[in-house]
Amino acid sequence: MIELVDRAQHGDADAFGEIYDRYADLVYRYVYYRVGSPQLAEDLTSETFLRALRRIESFSWQGRDVGAWFVTIARNLIADHYKSSRYKLEVSTADLLGAVGERATEGTPESEVLQSLANTALLRAVKALGPEQQECVVLRFLQGLSVSETAAVMGKNDGAIKALQYRAVRALGRKLPPGTF
Repeated sequence: MIELVDRAQHGDADAFGEIYDRYADLVYRYVYYRVGSPQLAEDLTSETFLRALRRIESFSWQGRDVGAWFVTIARNLIADHYKSSRYKLEVSTADLLGAVGERATEGTPESEVLQSLANTALLRAVKALGPEQQECVVLRFLQGLSVSETAAVMGKNDGAIKALQYRAVRALGRKLPPGTF
């Protein structure tokens, strides 16, 4: 990946295309879970990569995956979108269930997590969390980002993310009916 980024920074369009191919689905899923609209998610994902292409020369390795940089750009675009249009950030349970079902692949740990999240009670519990806890759960468990990558995206340190994740999981446990899982 370091070589691809270096080539892209020196104007190699094919290298940026390979980077796009590796991370487009990750960025789309992140955006879709936050906005709940496939069309808006596609638009914001495209804008994310357009901004990344314009600023690829400024990217520097800071001990994290380039995917965290893309998610940070997407996160800022989502915030800008909702600030400018004064929308409330809401995702319907049906939209999340559709996205989870579309993306799951059998037999992988990711599919097990996504299938678990398809449970309506769990989705309601996640929606009942505060915005930071929701984002932490989405980044860590739906997107599969590491603690460090999640910290970079959310602008926090690793310890804060671990504490936030712990509180979110505990809150989910209290919100779920006994015997749900």
